[in-house]
This record gives sequence, C-alpha cells and structure tokens, in this order.
Amino acid sequence: MQARMAHPAMSIPGAFDALQALAEAAGHGSLPQAVPELVNLRVSQINGCSVCVGMHAEALKKAGESDERIWAVGAWRDAPFFTEAERAALALAEAVTRISDSADPVPDEVYDEAAEHFDEPALASLILIITMINAWNRLNVATRQVPGAW
Repeated sequence: MQARMAHPAMSIPGAFDALQALAEAAGHGSLPQAVPELVNLRVSQINGCSVCVGMHAEALKKAGESDERIWAVGAWRDAPFFTEAERAALALAEAVTRISDSADPVPDEVYDEAAEHFDEPALASLILIITMINAWNRLNVATRQVPGAW
C-alpha cells in the first residue's frame, strides 16, 4: 500500500500544530485514563482508519490495558470488560461518529447517559476527543496513509 499523497496535516504549514494543540486542550478534562484511547480505537474501527486503529490499540497496550479489553472494543456492548462510564463514552463516540445514520444522530438517551457519568468539563473533553479522532481518521483514510509510515 502506498499513500496517495503526503499527509495533509504535514503539508500545510501550521496544520499539524493546530490539530495537536486542540488534541492537547481536549485532554485537559477529567476523563478516566483509558476512556480517550478506548474512544479513539472504537471511532477508528468504525471509520476504517488502519493508522489510528494500530496507534490507539498500541497506546492502550502500553498503558497496561488487557488484550481482552483491546480486542473487545468493537463488541463493547456484549463484552463484560467495560465500566458503565466507558460504555457511555463508547455509545456517545459511535453516535457522534455516525451522525448521518439517523434522523436523531445523538439521541437524548445516549447524551444523557454520558452526562450521568461525566461532569461538563469531562463531557466537553470527550466530545472534543471524538471530534479530533474523526478528523484524523478522515485525513488518513482520504489520503490512504500507511500505518507506521510516519
């Protein structure tokens, strides 16, 4: 596999730094440690971004997550390895990622469940994280970036 072009975030001056700055700002919420990477992995699976699937699975492994939790992210609803807060975050991540799949893309029950587990700063952080991984996925998929190439 070969990339179609250089990564857009690397090609436009300031783009990478801007994306990284937003990602860093998003990390200032009080989310439990595993939640951002679980969300990043799940969204990347949905979007078919092999660069990010590999990167975030590896990050989870380095953070000490079990193989069972990493492997089960794609089937989180049926796997016993996730907390209720993690399930709420994953449900919100799926809804925000698949906004064109429903007339009510982020139903109140999905949002409200996340809001039960996360205070407003953490919820804001979670929504920014979901938005950022969707942006990275779209950049990588559109240009067919190769895992491990950069």
